[in-house]
Amino acid sequence: MNNSIEHKFTGWAFILGALLLWGGWAFSSHHLGEYIQSSDFAVIGEDVWYWIWMYRFHIFGWVTMAIAVMALLSIVGKKPYRVVMLPGAGMTIVGTFTLAIAAAFYYNFGAWGVGQTMDKSPEEVEAFMNGILPVNQYVTCFLRFGKIFSGVGLILLGAGFLKWKLFPTWLGAYTLLLGLAAVAIILAIPDNFEIYKPLFHIKSIWLVAMGVVILTKKSEDTTEEA
Repeated sequence: MNNSIEHKFTGWAFILGALLLWGGWAFSSHHLGEYIQSSDFAVIGEDVWYWIWMYRFHIFGWVTMAIAVMALLSIVGKKPYRVVMLPGAGMTIVGTFTLAIAAAFYYNFGAWGVGQTMDKSPEEVEAFMNGILPVNQYVTCFLRFGKIFSGVGLILLGAGFLKWKLFPTWLGAYTLLLGLAAVAIILAIPDNFEIYKPLFHIKSIWLVAMGVVILTKKSEDTTEEA
């Protein structure tokens, strides 16, 4: 099936985003919690460069996801779709980059903390942890708002997919429900980091599903002239 360059680039961007995002997390030697703990540094320090590269892949997964959503506009950002698609994609991208910025904090302080706490006394380690705590607390807001923003964007995208039948009904419903779940969890249980984790895996699957559907969909199905 001959797909346009827009479909090929967009589809593979979604798939690459999923591979980087989920792969960087899955193959990481250590996962940080919502708050960095002093015990994290010893584990990271066992192979700090491997941990750094896996986190880099993870962060670039968020960036690639944003690129994929931008590219999605090339095939669905036409009249009359763009009245919903543009704000939906915009909110998703804003949320995605907010999550990337939050991830960059954990990446930076996780790696930096290895050197800062190595061979230090318990009092010195405690002083370092107290120093990064206010920033860590602020970054937890980035996590929550990033999930809210991207969730709202996915709700709009999913509604647009269903309204104009831009993609299969199941994918539109998947997108809409994923967005609703993200928003509902953060609003209802804002301080429980663990309960949101399954949605990360569900979002990674969504990225793959989007990529596969776009790559196998005829270009004329979603590229109506403005």
